[in-house]
Amino acid sequence: MEHQHEHHHHVRHTAANEKNQIHHDHKNMQHPHGGHNPAHGEMGHDHHKMMIEDFKKRFWVSVVISLPVLALSEMIQRFLGFEFNFPGDKYALFALSSVVFFYGGWPFLTGLVKEQKAKGPGMMTLIGMAITVAYVYSAATIFGLEGEDFFWELVTLIDIMLLGHWIEMKSVLGASKALQLLVSMMPSEAHLVKGETIEDVKLEDLNPDDVILIKPGEKVPADGVIVEGTSYLNEAMLTGESKPVKKDVHDKVIGGSINGNGALKVRVEHTGKDSYLNKVITMVAEAQKSKSKMQNLSDRAAKWLTYIALSVGFGTLIVWLLLGYDFVFALERMVTVMVISCPHALGLAVPLVVAISTAVSAQHGLLIRNRTAFEESRKISALVFDKTGTLTKGEFGVTRYQARSQNYDKQEVLRLASALEQTSEHPIAIGIVEKVKEIGINIPKVENFNAITGKGVEATVEGKAVKVVSPGYLKDKNIPIPEGAYTSAAETVVFVIIDDRLEGYIALADEIRPESAEAIKTFKDNNIKVMMATGDNDTVGKAVSNELGLDGYYAEVLPHQKVEIVKELQAKNEFVAMTGDGVNDAPALAQADVGIAVGSGTDVAAETADIILVNSNPRDIANLILFGKATYNKMIQNLLWATGYNTFAIPLAAGVLYNLGFVLSPAVGAVFMSLSTIIVAINAQLLKRKIGN
Repeated sequence: MEHQHEHHHHVRHTAANEKNQIHHDHKNMQHPHGGHNPAHGEMGHDHHKMMIEDFKKRFWVSVVISLPVLALSEMIQRFLGFEFNFPGDKYALFALSSVVFFYGGWPFLTGLVKEQKAKGPGMMTLIGMAITVAYVYSAATIFGLEGEDFFWELVTLIDIMLLGHWIEMKSVLGASKALQLLVSMMPSEAHLVKGETIEDVKLEDLNPDDVILIKPGEKVPADGVIVEGTSYLNEAMLTGESKPVKKDVHDKVIGGSINGNGALKVRVEHTGKDSYLNKVITMVAEAQKSKSKMQNLSDRAAKWLTYIALSVGFGTLIVWLLLGYDFVFALERMVTVMVISCPHALGLAVPLVVAISTAVSAQHGLLIRNRTAFEESRKISALVFDKTGTLTKGEFGVTRYQARSQNYDKQEVLRLASALEQTSEHPIAIGIVEKVKEIGINIPKVENFNAITGKGVEATVEGKAVKVVSPGYLKDKNIPIPEGAYTSAAETVVFVIIDDRLEGYIALADEIRPESAEAIKTFKDNNIKVMMATGDNDTVGKAVSNELGLDGYYAEVLPHQKVEIVKELQAKNEFVAMTGDGVNDAPALAQADVGIAVGSGTDVAAETADIILVNSNPRDIANLILFGKATYNKMIQNLLWATGYNTFAIPLAAGVLYNLGFVLSPAVGAVFMSLSTIIVAINAQLLKRKIGN
């Protein structure tokens, strides 16, 4: 019986802190494309928009200046069959191209410097190097070097690069629309109740403990607790749970949900920064920023391409010189190789997939806090479920309660037990308290309350020492379990000890979720072992395990043993995902390769897990794993496409087929490049079709 009560919160935080520490280091890594990744939240979003505007402006200015550059280029004139020259036209060409190089090429040049400082050549190094080589070489031809200038190739290359980056940033922004949607879910005003009057105030002027009125059909403007009225609320946008949830006085409401037919008065608990919705937004943004291993992959690819471009470039120069061609021809080939070897698609390949997958996941109730864990989810080979509330509904109802002796009748046993359970959030406790309310007994006061770790609770009630404990406690104390305590295997039984005598027991049962069987089938189809670790007794564990056809179960597990189970599986080379409701599972969630917290509610947002399922539906975990695989495949496809193009382009540019009269010109190279960029972007968008509803 996982009877941790609230005393166990500290466990969560110690485990959480370690993981969050790692997580923060993760976050602070600068994105190598000079802040290309969508930084979010309100401010990040504006910054991102500014950068898009900046690229757009540079692109259009460069395009306009490129037109006269093309008109002045001899090669283009020959190509189109016209002549256009005037005294000093070469210098005009140089001047205009210089503007494009310095103004249009600026983001790439600064990026190049940044990457050199960070000793990590990546995307910007590749682009920066290509345009610098082209510019310096062409400038030299104006001032005396024999050979044709590359100015028209230089300006078209910069135009295409700017366009590609602009498209990339726009599409990344498109992916961050999910966050915009989340932000827009909040109404802008609230009806503040002031005594008898009601006034409309701006959302930012709400304070905790204000009372607000929510009319039928309106959106809830802030997290709070109902003080008057009942209604059904639609929380689908927040929890993915489609059926409206009935809410009464004392129930919590989440900002962003939609009120049904009743008017509600709500006491505000969290506004703005602390609200559930805001935590969700921050987490989604964090996940989109957190730099994954795959993200490094695109930069590793760029780094290798830089090395390849340099070595093939100089190699080309040397080979053509050795073959007896003149320096100018050899230099031109070298410059072409360097200009061509920077595939735009590479810079686009991964960030797009990252942003889209994070946004799509969020819409489906999966909040990814740690990108790397999400990408690794495709490797999961063993899943450990915490039974309560995941595989089962987690709502315990009292099925039977019995007294053992003449000292107390069964109502009295239940009444005294309920006193200990009235403050607990635990499903068993809630079940017992519900039953007492149903019968209409008054719950007595408690003193000297104390949790017996993993075994139950004890306190003084009306002068009697009362304990409500699990079968494990009886075992430790060598108290025989009374006959008839267990009738159905799936029941959980707690024992009531009064003044050190076993005076009765209460049996509760928890239904298995209808989605569990379906989810487990998906895991089996994907060769994933499914285990269950539960604090419940062996009989219950076995009953649930048999009914669902699990690969194994662990019963009567204490919180610290869950960590051991995860370690044990890891020692057998399993890639372990642990799911839990966070309070007593925190250490295990931190230990697992992928920690998945389940359960809706505000607390969830602060959990230790890598991934959070907003609803406790095991189907979502199946979706997560399948979607993780799809995301990974898209990244690899995009990287292969982006780099594969180069395998052909570089040798052709170096002049491998020169004797057959074919040399790849930078212009043709540039056209291919923009095509591969578009293909990569479209491929990333296809990811949206990949997640099961």
